[in-house]
Amino acid sequence: MGSLRRTARRVFAGALAISPAGMGFAAGPAASPAGPELSALAPERVMADLRRANAFFANEHPDPALDIVTERKRPEGAANGPGPAARVVHPSNIWTRGVYYEGLMALRAVDPEPGYATYALTWAVAHRWGLRGGAGTRNADDQCCGQTYLQLYSEDPQAVRIHDIRASIDGMVASPRSNDWTWVDAIQMSMPVYAKLGALTGDARYYEKMYALFLFARDGTGKSPALYNAKAGLWWRDGTFVPPYKEPNGADCYWSRGNGWAMAALVRVLDGLPPEAPGRSDYVTMLRQMAGAVKALQRPDGFWNVSLADPGHYGGPELTGTALFTYGLAAGIREGILPAEDYRAVIGRAWSALATGAIHADGRLGYVQGTGKEPSDGQPVSYDSRPDFDDFGVGCFLLGGSEVLRMARAGGFGR
Repeated sequence: MGSLRRTARRVFAGALAISPAGMGFAAGPAASPAGPELSALAPERVMADLRRANAFFANEHPDPALDIVTERKRPEGAANGPGPAARVVHPSNIWTRGVYYEGLMALRAVDPEPGYATYALTWAVAHRWGLRGGAGTRNADDQCCGQTYLQLYSEDPQAVRIHDIRASIDGMVASPRSNDWTWVDAIQMSMPVYAKLGALTGDARYYEKMYALFLFARDGTGKSPALYNAKAGLWWRDGTFVPPYKEPNGADCYWSRGNGWAMAALVRVLDGLPPEAPGRSDYVTMLRQMAGAVKALQRPDGFWNVSLADPGHYGGPELTGTALFTYGLAAGIREGILPAEDYRAVIGRAWSALATGAIHADGRLGYVQGTGKEPSDGQPVSYDSRPDFDDFGVGCFLLGGSEVLRMARAGGFGR
C-alpha cells in the first residue's frame, strides 16, 4: 500500500506538473465574448487546461486516501453566534471525491496518462473498494464511488473491486422499495452504477430497478412530489423547492448544479445502454427537453447562473453547473441524441467562459459554488472564493472539458 501511494506522489509531483507559461492563459477573471473564444477551443489548449486543473488538485492532495477535513461554520442566529465550529472529518470515498474520480476517468479516456490510474487505484485500495455506510447502504451519495470502482474492475476484473458496490445495488434490486431518490443529485450519484452493472452482467434487472427509481424521482408518488417539470424541461432540487416555493422574482427555483447533475446522469446512462432497456426512450426525451431549456438560459458570457430562472438571486458566473451542462450537451451530440448544429455554439461559449474566466494560472478553479442545495448556499461565489470541498468542482470541470476535447479533435468547432 505504501509503495502504491509513493508512486502516486511521484507521478503527480512531476509528470503532471503544468506550466502556464506561453499558453496564453488568463491571469485573472475575463468575461467571455458573445461568441466562443476560438483559441480556448484549440485541442492543445483544452488539453493543457484539463491537465493544469487536475495537476493543481493532485498536488494539493498527493495522498488521495487521506480523510477530507472541512470546517462547518455556525449560521447567523445560532445560540453561540456565527463563527467557526468544530472540524468535520469525512472519508475520502464520499460523493464529492467520487465525482472527482468520474472526471479523472473521463480525462484518462482522452489523455491516457498512466498516473491517472495509479492515483485512482491508490484511493480505491485505501478504502478497500468500500462505500461510506458499508455494503448495505441505500444512500445514492455513498454509491457514487462505485462508478470508478466499476471502471477499474472492467480493466482488471478482481472480485474485490466490485464486491461492496454490487452488494449495495443487489440489495436494492431485491427490495420492493423504489422511493430512495428524493433529491435530484441522487440520480447522478447512483444511476450510472446500475447502468454499468447491467452492461457488465447482462442482467436486465439492473436496468429495470434503475428505471423504477428514476420514475419515482421524476413523477413522485403518494406524499412525494414529482421533481421534474416537463413543461419547463428542468428539475426542482427536492420536494422543498416544488411550488408554491418561489424565487425572489416569483419564478420557480431551478438550481443550476442540480439540473447539471440530471444531465450528467442521463448521458452517462445512455452511453452504452441497450436499445431495448426499459426507460431508454424516456431518458432520450428528457435529455432533449433539458438541452433546449438550458440553451435558452445561458448567460451572454457563456456561464449559467446558480439560479436558472432568477438571474438576480445570487447572480453571476458559476462553474459546476456550467461544466455539467457543457458535459451533457457535448456528450449528447457524441451519442447522436442532440444535433450538433443546435448546440455547438452553446458548448463553445460555455467552455470559452470556463477557460478564459474561471481557471487560475496555477490551475485552481474559481466560481465554484460549495456544497448545498440551492442558490444561496456556498455564497459568495467569485473568481477567488474557495468552496468547502475542492474536489467535486474539479470533477465537473474534467467531465465537461473531456467532451469538449473530443469535439475539438473531431473539428466540431470548425477549426
